Amino acid sequence: MGFSISAATYIIIFTLLSSTVSWAASSSVHENFLQCLSLNSNSSTPVTKVIYTPQNSSYSSVLDFSIQNLRFTTSSTPEPQVIVTPLDVSHIQAAVICSKKYGLQIRARSGGHDYEGLSYVSEVPFIIVDLVELRSINVDVGDGSAWVEAGATLGEVYYNIANKTATYGFPAGTCPTVGVGGHLSGGGYGTLLRKYGLAADNIIDAYIVDGDGRLLNRESMGEDLFWAIRGGGGASFGIITSWKIKLVPVPSTVTVFSVTRTLEQDGEKILLKWQQVADKLHEDIFIRVILQAVNGSQGNRTVSSTYESLFLGNTSRLLSLMNESFPELGLAADDCSEISWIESVLYFAGFSGQPLDVLLNRSQPSKNYFKNKSDFLKEPIPETTLQGIWSLFYQVENATGMMIISPYGGRMNEIPETETPFPHRKGSLYSIQYIVFWLEDGEEVSKRHIAWARKLYKYMTPYVSKFPRAAYLNYRDLDLGRNKNGNTSYAQASIWGIKYYKMNFNRLVQVKTKVDPSNFFWNEQSIPISSWWKN
Repeated sequence: MGFSISAATYIIIFTLLSSTVSWAASSSVHENFLQCLSLNSNSSTPVTKVIYTPQNSSYSSVLDFSIQNLRFTTSSTPEPQVIVTPLDVSHIQAAVICSKKYGLQIRARSGGHDYEGLSYVSEVPFIIVDLVELRSINVDVGDGSAWVEAGATLGEVYYNIANKTATYGFPAGTCPTVGVGGHLSGGGYGTLLRKYGLAADNIIDAYIVDGDGRLLNRESMGEDLFWAIRGGGGASFGIITSWKIKLVPVPSTVTVFSVTRTLEQDGEKILLKWQQVADKLHEDIFIRVILQAVNGSQGNRTVSSTYESLFLGNTSRLLSLMNESFPELGLAADDCSEISWIESVLYFAGFSGQPLDVLLNRSQPSKNYFKNKSDFLKEPIPETTLQGIWSLFYQVENATGMMIISPYGGRMNEIPETETPFPHRKGSLYSIQYIVFWLEDGEEVSKRHIAWARKLYKYMTPYVSKFPRAAYLNYRDLDLGRNKNGNTSYAQASIWGIKYYKMNFNRLVQVKTKVDPSNFFWNEQSIPISSWWKN
């Protein structure tokens, strides 16, 4: 992989190396690491062009660009010793080889939406491989597939599909700035969930750089590793560089609606009925509900339930199905809009009526501080419990607390829970994402709002899934448990691992032990290795 380096390149390297950098290890490790990157990068672009150290004037802007949660922008947040923004795979391979050689932890970042910041924060000396420049997308309409580099965002994927065809879509999330590297490897779901399953259920192939710096595809990595990275989180096994995704058919016309009901408008009664029918509706209908406290028409505090829906068909057919199964919502033709599938992507992203290229914007319109948690439910929430939730919503001050409840059923009931590491299939009525977000900075402010999220989560304990109380990896939550620095105990990791993966956790441990026996790809919730599986 090595190649000759010009004198000019050595001068640039020497300039980088002569900068004073704070390392837990000696400065010579830093120097050797940067030299190693250049020696092992078989690229026409010198690795010096993609390296950022704290002494570089662009370091802070590169670091902060993809940080989506302001909780991880404080002065006490650990920062990487080096950021590498690879322009081709050899830069990634070099980063892996050299990080492993010199004892540095590596964090790979795609879109920066990890809820606990694990793609760009570590408590030990580390580097970031930021995939922001690796985002090419090649759509093959004839084959019904696309190759997508891991640094691309969902918005870029949707944009490129729509530029080639109006008859295909892809079943991933609604936030266009989310990166595909992490989203797909954790499962990934959106408005097409009930029709086509998860994003991870529609992956055909992938490329990953393993702990030895090898670039592997599905054939060379083997079916076990290919299984593991489709819902088990890629960061435990390597750095995913690209996915081959299967596109899914969408009709020329879809129908969307967003209808809000408050408690004074029979909101509680409607929600109780939604819980009974949402997972049983025709698979072409997806209706999620967003709950939050709002100011009522009389100046009082109340709770609103906003029903957001995508239907794969026209308004007439939707109304017929709704009147049959969910008349309590009182849906009318005036509530509905007939649009194209790509326009529905804009609709759910909050960009209705805007040009399609708004999906290419990698920056959030605004950023805030937030904490998220998740649950899966197998029984409807009782009426008396809903009233307790309302009381908790009223306790939120100077922040927004909400619950986003997404229905399962349909295609999700048909896929076995062992098909991928994501096990939350048949029997799950819906998932809940608990969210609290705020704008005021300060440690005490954060503690207060996070405590509220934990209080709501604790309150819900009797009413959610049990043994385990399940959780969704892409709504990462370190409250569930974490690995100790430098170590990953099977017993310790199983506490949170069983919640994310159920019994698939054991197979993930087996795969991890086989493909990364030195546990190089470690983070606070990475899959552990096991001496039992080694033997």
